[in-house]
Amino acid sequence: MRKIDLCLSSEGSEVILATSSDEKHPPENIIDGNPETFWTTTGMFPQEFIICFHKHVRIERLVIQSYFVQTLKIEKSTSKEPVDFEQWIEKDLVHTEGQLQNEEIAHDGSATYLRFIIVSAFDHFASVHSVSAEGTVVSNLSS
Repeated sequence: MRKIDLCLSSEGSEVILATSSDEKHPPENIIDGNPETFWTTTGMFPQEFIICFHKHVRIERLVIQSYFVQTLKIEKSTSKEPVDFEQWIEKDLVHTEGQLQNEEIAHDGSATYLRFIIVSAFDHFASVHSVSAEGTVVSNLSS
């Protein structure tokens, strides 16, 4: 099976929920494949977003590019709806002055949804520039 970036909107994924939205930096920017765009929080933490794959996927490696994110939790669900999330990963990221945080996580898991929770940040605002998930499609969701 071909490994692909499962999170790209061009692969059919979408951000179905985000706790904050700025019209100049919407949550869709996280998965658009453009390194110049990003989603920004609007203060107060925690903040979260949910990516829906619209299929069952097996993830082998995650890469998150962000700025000012301090503590990040990632939960996954294999349900047809965005429910029954289970804790998958929790990381404290290192503050990188003047450059993007590039967090690579090698962690196998199956999911139909991923919920990213920014628990805390190094500043009043944080941004997520991209999330990529290398892996394979296991099966399509049946109705």
